[in-house]
Amino acid sequence: MSSKDLVPVNIEQYGHHYNDRSFFSKLKKAALKAGRKVVYNALLLFYTLTDTSIPLRHKRIIIGALGYFILPIDLIPDIIPGTGFVDDLLAILYAVKVISDSITPQIRAKAEAKCNEYFKTDTDNQPPHIENQH
Repeated sequence: MSSKDLVPVNIEQYGHHYNDRSFFSKLKKAALKAGRKVVYNALLLFYTLTDTSIPLRHKRIIIGALGYFILPIDLIPDIIPGTGFVDDLLAILYAVKVISDSITPQIRAKAEAKCNEYFKTDTDNQPPHIENQH
């Protein structure tokens, strides 16, 4: 199975699974397992979605990719250690690539700042922990 096979052909079909509350709930639960790259790119999509100037076509792609991310059972179930989020990452990166011209430096900064909040490290060398959503 190639990485291309892991990106759903019509990512927009997953849009009905998306809502802000479910997105942040999944992000909070899965962030440490999914990793910083998934979280940062998912936040890029989320903050781009909130920008009123983005085209409707881009919104549909974003909502589909984030809907796919929210799904607990997808091509590679999220519970599989080490590989469970590969398909989610590929779907998110695909969406980021398609809508990249809508991602402003301000959106990138906002996503980076929120990602840094999610991945704060305790001063006593404890592993990163997830802070409050939004």
